[in-house]
Amino acid sequence: MNVIHKIEQWGDVHRAKWLDIVRIALGLLIFFKGIALISNTAASQDLLLEHNVFGFSGMMASLAIHIVAFVHLVGGILITIGLVTRFAVVIQIPILLCAIFFVNISKGFSMLNSELWLSVLVLLLLILFWVVGSGPFSADQSMKRKTR
Repeated sequence: MNVIHKIEQWGDVHRAKWLDIVRIALGLLIFFKGIALISNTAASQDLLLEHNVFGFSGMMASLAIHIVAFVHLVGGILITIGLVTRFAVVIQIPILLCAIFFVNISKGFSMLNSELWLSVLVLLLLILFWVVGSGPFSADQSMKRKTR
């Protein structure tokens, strides 16, 4: 636990303010991806069944899509406003890893697979915000200022 505390402390001290804009954009991107999943669950379910990801049946694939969509919606909002950002980021990371290694690579690893590269970029940004935290323009910092 001491190492995690040191990483959080380092992230809080070494923080550029412009990263808050990137954090907000990342949160909105994840939120809108959740909306896209809810809007078109049939296509996402077909994708999981077509590539036989995790050996899902129709009902399990639908449940997985709804869980992922819910996590994207809630996590996207939390990341956008900067509330419990590190927690919101941590719950997104396994979803992105599955998206990269099971869904996108099954489509084929190619330079033209923009969904794969977007997933990799989002994963890298999630790892960045896991280390540096929410930043000065966030609900977390606002609550810290009020308690002082």
